[in-house]
Amino acid sequence: QVLLVESGGGLVQAGGSLRLSCAASGRTFSSYAMGWFRQAPGKEREFVAAINWSGGRTDYADSVKGRFTISRDNAKNTVYLQMNSLKPEDTGVYYCAARLDFSISTSGAEYRYWGQGTQVTVSS
Repeated sequence: QVLLVESGGGLVQAGGSLRLSCAASGRTFSSYAMGWFRQAPGKEREFVAAINWSGGRTDYADSVKGRFTISRDNAKNTVYLQMNSLKPEDTGVYYCAARLDFSISTSGAEYRYWGQGTQVTVSS
């Protein structure tokens, strides 16, 4: 069992920045690939970013490339999402998720454990 707790969401103006954190329980965090997903009101959940077990490989949705950065600190059992140049269309609930595999996936179906989500609202 893996417990994931997100933090760092909030209200920010367009062009601003936020850093989301996701703290994971368990001693095998470094064995998991991690991902961030988001869901806007009335829309399907979508992939945002993912990172492999070591942090050596990352992947991003086209909509956030060049603006968002995913990273992890295995010593702290934490994954981060640095979000810069935020846009109103980035508004949504952001979820972190753990995949019981070393490698990345962009499919939410490949992730076993999910956090409760943190709200990000970007005003225009």
